[in-house]
Amino acid sequence: MPILRTLQPGDEVSLEAFLLQHTDTSMFLRSNWRAAGLLDQGARFQGTYIAAYTDETIVAVAAHFWNGMIVVQAPVHLPEVVQAVVAQSGRAISGISGPAAQVEATKSILGLSKRPTQFDEAEILFSLALRDLQIPEALVSAKVQCRLPHPDELALLTEWCAAYSVETLGRTDTPSLRTDCDRIIEARQATAMHWVLVAGDTPVSYSAFNASLPDIVQIGGVWTPPGLRGKGYAKSVVAGSLLDARSQGVKRAILFTGDNNQAAQAVYRGIGFLPTGEKYGLVLFEVMSNK
Repeated sequence: MPILRTLQPGDEVSLEAFLLQHTDTSMFLRSNWRAAGLLDQGARFQGTYIAAYTDETIVAVAAHFWNGMIVVQAPVHLPEVVQAVVAQSGRAISGISGPAAQVEATKSILGLSKRPTQFDEAEILFSLALRDLQIPEALVSAKVQCRLPHPDELALLTEWCAAYSVETLGRTDTPSLRTDCDRIIEARQATAMHWVLVAGDTPVSYSAFNASLPDIVQIGGVWTPPGLRGKGYAKSVVAGSLLDARSQGVKRAILFTGDNNQAAQAVYRGIGFLPTGEKYGLVLFEVMSNK
């Protein structure tokens, strides 16, 4: 049996040393502990982290975060860390993410294989060294501009966030979704982790970082309203966000997208992203009704 420990302040160096061995599939784990530490008091980005050790070295970790998401990075001892973290946190489970094979196994370990899902995919992981970023001509010629949203645009971005969640993640458009999106947009604005593309004075596309580190960022939430698609706006907003990141010393970007989402894949390949050969798993369970 492995030695299992609940990680505490002081364990950051050993956790980071392990996660750096699995950089592309550990962005949420790395970003969240850096944002909120290893204590779990239920605040945004906080979670309970359980690690398996061999000879005082971390070899597996699972975390159960404030929002109910279980995130795994456990090439060995997956059942042990997953079962321990759920028991320790006491939280309900809203979803699972991590390397695709581990996510699928986690569903089985926790007896959740038949639980209804809103979203359940093994997605293609893409990577880009930012020195190789291909900048769209519309951005170079300033036909469009990419910038931090203005305060009076945040209500529109909440609408876009809800539309993205319905179309991409299978969410249902409810007041609680709007509340969730309000919080997401507010948090991204406060941390300058999202961008809007404008043509003239009109917002036409949106992108965000859903995990951010000094060396690497992870893109998420890319959205162009249906009536504005096919004009290259998504390519420009993602490239613009990465130009900002590159100017601050970030070296790489990653993202994941569905096997069947050919339009998104074309956008990302068009600015230089290439598949890493890994798959990233994301499961979002249906919200249980209280009725």
